[in-house]
Amino acid sequence: MSIGVGIFLMVVGAILAFAVRDSWDAVNLTAVGYILMLAGLAGIALSFYITNRRRRVPNEALDPAVEEEYRVVEEHHRDITE
Repeated sequence: MSIGVGIFLMVVGAILAFAVRDSWDAVNLTAVGYILMLAGLAGIALSFYITNRRRRVPNEALDPAVEEEYRVVEEHHRDITE
């Protein structure tokens, strides 16, 4: 579920919960609206969680020897520029 679908569910739920004054004996439209708004909120939160989880880079991405080499090069570069 994407952010757009979550927003759509929240809008439809808000319309059903707050704007529709019609009533059915079998279905409470206000309750359906609140359920849709909660589903939309959960969809947006889940979308953010999945997106941020994909973007994380593990801390062990570099070999420690390569990381140490970069650190030495950066320190040497700072010494030269100062």
